[in-house]
Amino acid sequence: MKSLFHRISLNLFSSIVCCCLFFSTASATGSDIIKNDILDAIEKKYSGKSFEANFTQISRLAALDIIEKASGRASFSHPGKMKWEYMEPAHHEIITNGKVLWIFRPDENQVMQGDASQFFKSGAGGAFLSDISLIRKNYTISLKEITVDYVEMDLVAKTKKSDISSIVIRVSQKNSEIERVVTYNPYDDTILFEFSGIQFKKIDPGVFEFKVPYGVNIIEMD
Repeated sequence: MKSLFHRISLNLFSSIVCCCLFFSTASATGSDIIKNDILDAIEKKYSGKSFEANFTQISRLAALDIIEKASGRASFSHPGKMKWEYMEPAHHEIITNGKVLWIFRPDENQVMQGDASQFFKSGAGGAFLSDISLIRKNYTISLKEITVDYVEMDLVAKTKKSDISSIVIRVSQKNSEIERVVTYNPYDDTILFEFSGIQFKKIDPGVFEFKVPYGVNIIEMD
């Protein structure tokens, strides 16, 4: 009888372990399916397309507990073209044609210019929005939160970057639009972008070029 009890106990234990392994594997597989479905949806929505959106930006410098807010309108075009036009708190523009980056501050009568790839290679500034294929290519992706309204995914760079440790994107369940992007650096500083009024449309390529106005000081960025 004692031996029979041990055999039943072992069989029951084995069954429980198998069930746990099955449900654990099934859960992981389910998460992968959801993740891939979301990635497929945003790639279909954004790949090779141009769009414009209003944005608000909240930047937090953790060490000094400083928070700054800004807002404006942004334009994106595949591949690698962006224009961020800040209207508040002060007017300035960040423009790139995918090769050259310009930062124009009319109040200071200056434009900074440099190699765009050096400044956006880690995904800073929402750079992947101008080439959505970079998400799968450059990041390890995991699900962070799922609600009826949105899905949040955590993106960790496959190649370690000194300025960006991770990026969290929020994707609408309704229309697969990226509503929020939050970047984190190794010092716990964050930059949050929220997008609204997204419009997919053709954009004149000239929007992503910048002609330095006469008399404006030019500063070369390394």
